[in-house]
Amino acid sequence: MRPARTRNPAALMALILAQVACAGFFAWDVTRDGIALAPLWPPDWHFAAEAAAVLGLIAAVVFESRALMRLLTRNAHLERQASLAAGALADLIETHFRDWGLTRSETDVAWFTVKGCSIAEIATLRGSAEGTVKSHLNAIYRKAGVAGRGELLSLLIEDMLSPPSAAAGAADAPAALPDPGASPAGGRAV
Repeated sequence: MRPARTRNPAALMALILAQVACAGFFAWDVTRDGIALAPLWPPDWHFAAEAAAVLGLIAAVVFESRALMRLLTRNAHLERQASLAAGALADLIETHFRDWGLTRSETDVAWFTVKGCSIAEIATLRGSAEGTVKSHLNAIYRKAGVAGRGELLSLLIEDMLSPPSAAAGAADAPAALPDPGASPAGGRAV
């Protein structure tokens, strides 16, 4: 399934501009007809239908313009949030690599592994032998305390999805409110 194109709102803007041009033409036409039909009251049904269509078209242009602006604002907000999340994810993974004491080469191999590269692809990208990559992977798995690629990824994903620790949450939690039924000495009031 192909994702919808949301990067370029030019097509929607062009459609709105075309509608503005049409609304302007029809408003001019209805105004001209209204001036010509002014002595005749009530106006005929054709003139009333044209006037209603022009008002509907103008309302649609206003609605579409406002909706497009809201969508563009929302899209910009979501892109900023995704960028922040991607940066936080990279920081979290990098923290794991530092905590595990990975060497610079092991960190490179670990990043390629997280990105889904095969051993052969990593060797090609790094310009090293597949045996060297396998050696680095074994060191990474040992330092991380996992048995393989799947467990490594699972460990990283689990850490991203887990809620903050209870100790960290307790420090941020508000102080407990006193029990209104308790006496000042700590016993229950009767």
